[in-house]
Amino acid sequence: MSISFAVKRPHKPSYRRIGLLTLAMALLASSWTAQPSSAAVPSLENIRVALFLSLPGKYDTTTPAATFSSAGGLSVGVREPDGVQSWFSVDAGQSVRFGADDYKAKLFETGSFAQALALFQQVKASGGAPFLTSIAATGAPRYQVAEGAYKSAAEATAAVTRWASDVRLAGLLGNYKPSVQGPFHLETAPLASRKEAESTAAAYGGAGLDAFVAVRGAGGGAAYSVMVGSEPTAERLAAIQAAAATLPHGASLKAVAPQSRHLLLRRDHTASASASSMHELYQFPSTGDMKAWIEPAGEANITLSERYNRTYRGSFELSAVGGKMAVVNELPFEHYLYSVVAIEMYTSWPIEALKAQAVAARSFVLNKGFGFQIAHVVDTTLSQAYQGAGVENPSTTQAVEATRGVVALHNGKVIEAIYSSSGGGMTADASQAWNNSVAYLQPVESPDEISEAGLKSWYHVSLPSGAAGYVREDLVRDTGRKTDAGSVILESTTDATNVRRHPVIQDAVPVVAQIQKGTTLIAIDKVMESNPMNWQRGPFTSEELLTVINAIATPKITGPITSIDVTKRGPSGRATEVSVNGV
Repeated sequence: MSISFAVKRPHKPSYRRIGLLTLAMALLASSWTAQPSSAAVPSLENIRVALFLSLPGKYDTTTPAATFSSAGGLSVGVREPDGVQSWFSVDAGQSVRFGADDYKAKLFETGSFAQALALFQQVKASGGAPFLTSIAATGAPRYQVAEGAYKSAAEATAAVTRWASDVRLAGLLGNYKPSVQGPFHLETAPLASRKEAESTAAAYGGAGLDAFVAVRGAGGGAAYSVMVGSEPTAERLAAIQAAAATLPHGASLKAVAPQSRHLLLRRDHTASASASSMHELYQFPSTGDMKAWIEPAGEANITLSERYNRTYRGSFELSAVGGKMAVVNELPFEHYLYSVVAIEMYTSWPIEALKAQAVAARSFVLNKGFGFQIAHVVDTTLSQAYQGAGVENPSTTQAVEATRGVVALHNGKVIEAIYSSSGGGMTADASQAWNNSVAYLQPVESPDEISEAGLKSWYHVSLPSGAAGYVREDLVRDTGRKTDAGSVILESTTDATNVRRHPVIQDAVPVVAQIQKGTTLIAIDKVMESNPMNWQRGPFTSEELLTVINAIATPKITGPITSIDVTKRGPSGRATEVSVNGV
C-alpha cells in the first residue's frame, strides 16, 4: 500500500523569508506607538549580533579564525568596562586574522614548507581545521601545522591521538610525534619597539623554541614584548625557562598571568598556502575575560571573510565563550534593521508592506532581549536573517526610517512578532503551535500566490512497470487517448526524462525511473510544483510510514498500515490528531 500526502504548512527557509506576517493579525489585537522615547516603550541604541558563538543546545556555529579587512583600514584594541582602548591600526585594504590562544593538536614541524603544506592539505581534506604557521628564526624559518580550536588540554590530547592514528597522515608525519599546544607562555619585559621584539623572537626561534611577538596597549598606543613557549600546562613552562636562560632576556622571563590583556602575533600561511605570503594572526587569551575590539579606522565598513565575505556596519568584539572564539557584530539597532528587512521581504514590495516588516523585525528583537548570553540575536533565521550592509536597499532602508522606534504593543508590552515566508494559506493559532494561547497570535487567512508564481505543474503518473512518480508537465504531451477507466494517457516528449518521487527537483532524492521519448504514462493526478505555500511528498510505502510513526508513537502501530485519517483539527484547520489503523 502506498500513501501520498498533500501538505499546507508554515515554512521557515534558510535564506529568504518573504515576510507574510502573522503581524497582520497581531495588529487586530495590538496598539501602535510612534513614541520611542516613552518610558513604557523599550528601545535599543546598539544591537549585538553573534555571527560565531558556541552555546551547545541553542546555537553552535564556530570558526577557528576570523579574517577582517576594510577599505578604510582598521583600528584594533581591547574593550574594557570603561570603554575601548585602541592599540594599533591596520592599513587600508589589508587583511588581518584573529583567533583564540587556546589548545591545539600540534601535528607537525619541519623546515620544509612543501612538507608542511602537504600535511596541512591532507588534514583539511580529512575535515580538520588546520593552521599553517611559521616560527621566525635567525636561520631558516620553521613551519608548524596545528589543528583545531579546543577548549581544554584533554580535548586537544584526544585530537592528537585521533590524528596520529590516521593512516592517511602516517607517511607524511614520518617519525614526528604530534603533541599538544596550549595557552601557557613565558614573557620578556617590555621591549623598546616591535623591531626589537621581532629580532628577539627570531633569536629564540633559532634556538628551537617557539617565540612570538606580543602586543599590549600602553598610553594610547602599543607596547611590545616576546612570549616564549606554547604549553598546555603551567608546569611545562619550567623546561622552557631552563632552555631560554642563556638567550636575550631569558633570565627575566616570567609566566603570563591568566587575566593578561594582550595579542600574541603568529605568522600565518593558512589562507595563502604560500611560503612567501602570510597574514598576521593575532590571538587573544582564551583563559581570561579579554574582549578584543575591531572597528573601522575610516568611513568604510568591515568585511569578514569567514562569513561569506559579507561587509558589516559597526564594530566587532572577539572573546572566548565556552572555550571557543565568539564573534559579535555591534552596530546601531536601526542600521541592523536595514539589512534584516531587505532579506526578510522582497525589496520591490509596496512600501507599506516593507514598513510592516520593519515594525515586526524591531518588535521581535525588543521582545527577545539578550537571547544569546552575550548577544541579542544571531545572524541566521534562528533569530532573523541578517547579512550585513551588502544587501541594503533604498526601499527597505526607507521603510525602517519611516517607522523608526515604532513597535507593536499588546497590554503595554512589545509583542512576540513571529513571522514566516508562508502561512500555507492560513496562519496557525499559538495554542496549536506552542500549547499556549496568545491573544494576538490567532489564525487568519494568509494567501501567498507569489510562492506559486511561474511554477509548472507536475503529473502524478503510473509507468508501464507499475511504478508511480511525478513528471513535469512540459516533458510530456496529452495523446488524446484515455484508459478504459477514463484516465488520460500521456507520452514522454524527451529522452532521459526523470520520473521523480516528489513534484519538485531534489538532487538528494533518488528518481523513481528514467524514461525515453515515446514512453506512455497514465495520469493519476496533476498538482502544482511543491513550494513553501503548498507541497506534496510521497507516495510512501506502509513500511516507510511505520518506521517514521513508530519512532514517536505510543502505543506502537503493529502490522501493515491500512488507513490514515485526520480525526481532529485545530483552530486554523491544521491536523492535530491522526488515527492510523483506528489508533
